[in-house]
Amino acid sequence: MADAHDMTGKTVVVTGATSGIGVETAVALGRAGARVLVTGRDRGRGEAAVQDIQRRSGASEVELVVFDLGDLSSVRAGAAEILARCPRIDVLVNNAGIVLSDRRVTPDGLEATFAVNHLGPFLLTELLLDGIKASAPARIVNVASTAHKGARRGLDFDDLQSERSYRSLQVYAKSKLANILFTTELARRLAGTGVTVNSLHPGTVATGYGRDGDTKGVFAFGLKVIKPFILSPERGARTSVFLASAPDVADVTGAYFVRCKPATPTREARSSEAAARLWEASEKLVAERSPG
Repeated sequence: MADAHDMTGKTVVVTGATSGIGVETAVALGRAGARVLVTGRDRGRGEAAVQDIQRRSGASEVELVVFDLGDLSSVRAGAAEILARCPRIDVLVNNAGIVLSDRRVTPDGLEATFAVNHLGPFLLTELLLDGIKASAPARIVNVASTAHKGARRGLDFDDLQSERSYRSLQVYAKSKLANILFTTELARRLAGTGVTVNSLHPGTVATGYGRDGDTKGVFAFGLKVIKPFILSPERGARTSVFLASAPDVADVTGAYFVRCKPATPTREARSSEAAARLWEASEKLVAERSPG
């Protein structure tokens, strides 16, 4: 079971908290006394998750905000709702993620894995940032993955939408690399604000990947083959919960963690130049799809 340090009086937002690691993160933080806002794209699943989290954590303050990280207008609406409900945001856990066998396009015309795993969280964080800064000391936790090692050549800034070539695991790897690079640049920008931001690998975890037909063929078969050997969501949530609550890391920022300990990501993930370039590209993509 993932154990959190005392979170009494804290408000935490956990994205993708309708299943897997997200639910377990919310349970642990709720049990520790936090007010928890969970987000998801499906209201039915979200309401069921809220009831489950309340029952298992004993927390009464567990709420749902429904929006789709793959739809930037939906992200904007979700962020506005969170800010309206929360006078403070002490912790944001960017947990949601997908892996898709086939290339799909979002309502904004973006490749879906990149949109949900990176650009949606990028925009959400940006929109909530003033509220997070006002709550300092505060924390941002980005769930990345050791899968970023698969992006051996780094990000292709000329093809962030994977239009020229789409290989599911490679696209997923690049999105996880983007999570770490986003963390690096955000930490640089937040220096001196009292807000820390760190990323992590949760372990190879039995989550909801593939549950909705997102994966098929050889990849779906592979998920079934490795299932007996992967971590439970409870164990997978430990590092997220640690980074969200532990006094030990209150002043640590810009780091990458595995099993609650600092780790060294790939050379590509340590590139401050790539981190700054990704930020600029992300700002441009978001701006191009802003209302008005």
